[in-house]
Amino acid sequence: MRVLVVEDYAPLRESLRSGLIDSGYAVDATADGDEALWYVQDSAYDVVILDLMLPGMSGLEVLRRMRGAGHTVHVLVLTARDSIADRVAGLDLGADDYMVKPFAFDELRARLRALVRRRYDRRDPVIRIADLELDTVKRTARRGGVIALSAREYALLEYMAHRPGEVITRDELWDHVYDFATERGSNVLDVYIGYLRRKIDDGHARKLIHTRRGLGYVLGDPP
Repeated sequence: MRVLVVEDYAPLRESLRSGLIDSGYAVDATADGDEALWYVQDSAYDVVILDLMLPGMSGLEVLRRMRGAGHTVHVLVLTARDSIADRVAGLDLGADDYMVKPFAFDELRARLRALVRRRYDRRDPVIRIADLELDTVKRTARRGGVIALSAREYALLEYMAHRPGEVITRDELWDHVYDFATERGSNVLDVYIGYLRRKIDDGHARKLIHTRRGLGYVLGDPP
C-alpha cells in the first residue's frame, strides 16, 4: 500500500517515512502543500497523512483543494491543534480520521490499516480467498501453512487480495506498491509475480494467480 506523508517538521517526517517503510508501505514525503497537491494529482495513494500547520498553504487548504478536485483518497490528519473546532473543520472538509500530536506510532499504523480496509470496503483484517488467508495486521499469509514472503511479495499480494477476482493492470500495481522515486523496470513485476506463484500455487491443484495477457493479473477466480 502507498502512503503520502505531508509534514513540515523534518525529524517527524523522516521518522514517519522510515517507520512506514519498515512496516511495508511504499512512502512519499513532502513538507510543502503545493507539492502535496502535485503528488496527489500525479500518483495513486491509499492514504494521505496530512499535517495541518504547513508553511504557506495550510493543511486545511490542501484538503479543501484535494476534495474540490475530486480526489477521494483517505486522509488522516495529524496536528498539534486539539480543539474541537479544529477537529470539526478538518472532518467537515473531508478528512477521514484525526490524530493529535504527540501520538503513538503503533496507533497510527492501526488507523492506517483501518483506513485501507475502508478504502477497499472491508471490515475484517483477515482476507480469505479460497484457502488462502492474509492477516493484514500480522502481515502473514497462509495456504495450508505459513508462507514465507518478502516485504515486496507481501505488498503485492495484499494489494491484489483487496481486489479479488479483478484484473489489475501493471500500472496499478506499480502505483500502489512502489514509491515515486522507484524507477520502473520492464520485468520487475513479472519476476515478483513469478515468486508469488511458486510460493502460493505450487503444489495446489487450484491456481489462484492468473495472467490476463495484455491486461494484467488476477488473484482468485478470474472474471
